[in-house]
Amino acid sequence: MLNTLFVDLPPLLSAGGTITLPGSKSISNRVLLLAALTEGRTTLHDVLDSDDTRVMLAALRALGCDIQQTGNNVVIEGLGGQPKQRQAKLFMGNAGTAIRPLTAALALMGGDFELSGVPRMHERPIGDLVDALRQLGCQIDYTGQDGYPPLHIGQPGLKLDAPIQVRGDVSSQFLTALLMALPLVARQDIVIDVVGELISRPYIEITLNLLARFGIAVHRDGWQRFTIPAGSRYQSPGTLFVEADASSASYFIALGAIAPASEGHQGIRIEGLGADSIQGDIRFVEAAQMMGAQVVSGPNWLEVSRGAWPLTAIDLDCNHIPDAAMTLAVMALYANGTTTLRNIASWRVKETDRIAAMACELRKLGASVVEGPDFIQVTPPASPAQWQAASLHTYDDHRVAMCFALATFNPAGLPVRIEDPKCVAKTFPDFFESLFALVQTEPARIPVICVDGPTASGKGTLAAQLASRLGYHLLDSGALYRITALAATRAHLTLDATAEAAIAALAQSLQIEFLGDKVLLAGEDVSEAIRTEEAGMNASKVSVLPKVRSALVDLQHGFRRLPGLVADGRDMGTVIFPAAPLKVFLTASAEHRAQRRFNQLISKDKSITLAALRADLEARDARDSSRSVAPLKPAADAKLLDNSHVSIEESVKQVLDWWQGKQPF
Repeated sequence: MLNTLFVDLPPLLSAGGTITLPGSKSISNRVLLLAALTEGRTTLHDVLDSDDTRVMLAALRALGCDIQQTGNNVVIEGLGGQPKQRQAKLFMGNAGTAIRPLTAALALMGGDFELSGVPRMHERPIGDLVDALRQLGCQIDYTGQDGYPPLHIGQPGLKLDAPIQVRGDVSSQFLTALLMALPLVARQDIVIDVVGELISRPYIEITLNLLARFGIAVHRDGWQRFTIPAGSRYQSPGTLFVEADASSASYFIALGAIAPASEGHQGIRIEGLGADSIQGDIRFVEAAQMMGAQVVSGPNWLEVSRGAWPLTAIDLDCNHIPDAAMTLAVMALYANGTTTLRNIASWRVKETDRIAAMACELRKLGASVVEGPDFIQVTPPASPAQWQAASLHTYDDHRVAMCFALATFNPAGLPVRIEDPKCVAKTFPDFFESLFALVQTEPARIPVICVDGPTASGKGTLAAQLASRLGYHLLDSGALYRITALAATRAHLTLDATAEAAIAALAQSLQIEFLGDKVLLAGEDVSEAIRTEEAGMNASKVSVLPKVRSALVDLQHGFRRLPGLVADGRDMGTVIFPAAPLKVFLTASAEHRAQRRFNQLISKDKSITLAALRADLEARDARDSSRSVAPLKPAADAKLLDNSHVSIEESVKQVLDWWQGKQPF
């Protein structure tokens, strides 16, 4: 998962391949709670691992639920309708799918519970659910602003003889919460009357479907009256598989509709979700087809490719796909007219005011937008020249971040910055990595920052921190030569011209991975083995062999992958990536470099003199700068950075400032 302040996405050209989506958030949090309320053991497969589900699991554990988790599989020993812990403080983050049904269940079971969340959660209304529960005699108090969390829940004095009234036009989660909780106390028929129009009906269908899987057959009279039969009792289904998330599928359905298919592919294949999904957001497929997408589906897969182009503008009531409809607002950027999305008032009370947020960010890209209390109209830029490069705010809203990644296919070939990309952890922690695995662009469009300099100049530390800050891949070219030297030594090859051809052939077959601070050779961690003084000297020996250098050039080019690369070495800016938009050359003196290395070695109880280290570094400098192939020198357009008296933090800041100065945002 990207854990950076922002991610810069270069303009993209095509897409193709297969993706298996994470489990549905809506289904995952529902079945976690239902399994906890049930007596006996339930095994859940393919549960979504995200911020929201972690919040639910933590709350259930705090209530005394025994939970065993292995990857995406969760085994729950149910509470049988009564929490083991009747007093708890529960932090619910910003998870509406967790706090609302838990509020209802705890209010009916009774105890001493406090439920709170992040500041945005305390701005999301819950008053209509609380009003409905108070009709039943539940004891719920607001400990902050009336109508909003945080809440305190006490012991109820239940009155179940009269129908319960709940508004349907604010959030379907209020009705879902009641439907999931009331079977706990259904000693007689319990009736729920919906006041006003029920929005997001497909989410209620998910709830009813899952309740049936747990033995609760709710009687529905249209969408206005629901009856939980007397004697209803939760029964474990034993084992249950969670469908892939249909809302998350919308981004990849849209990707297939927008992007030309890459070579060797017919478009995007989505596995784990089919046309027979119980999730209402599967009907996003219909909207995408209206706009021009070509979709073929099976029982557990979808295949999407670009059809009509440009896309066709639509006017659509989106009550049936409230979350997925956000993706349509970005697809509208590629349509041939004005797209209107209606009946989306619920956007205003989600993780952020999504109507206002989408309108603001779409305008940054050059679109014309009209917003109303329950609709949004989007007219795309009239020509490529009217598109604008933009840094897009995400409002701590996962769906805003994922939607706007699709703006990278803009016809102007402009980059897009997504702020706070880690917010996707709410439902899809690996979204950006999944996207990068499917999309393609010209290698020249993938940004590269080169960090070159002499031995012990600190270029490796600087490059690693830059890559971490930017979410970019890292290439430690010096490690490549060290690994090659290590492999050659293990193969009993001499590190000189007599074995040049053999070492070059060996280098071409090396399987190398950089994983954080680890370096793997054919799966073996060789991080320590290549960081010795001997390994450094051996690297210098093989790096002067022209055939070895040539063999490693293609390997180094292969590290240039989305979203970008930070490459450190001695010739990154002069030979390997001469067209890189930013080249940095470190110029620390031999004296200061020797002192740094001396301090490092002394801290590891290595015995060496400062004078010997300096002499060795000066000898390496002379050898590296005088070699016939790619001598050590700054590129003509490199930024020189003397870090002799500069901390690593100051160096990182300086390079990031240079990098920001080259961005169009």
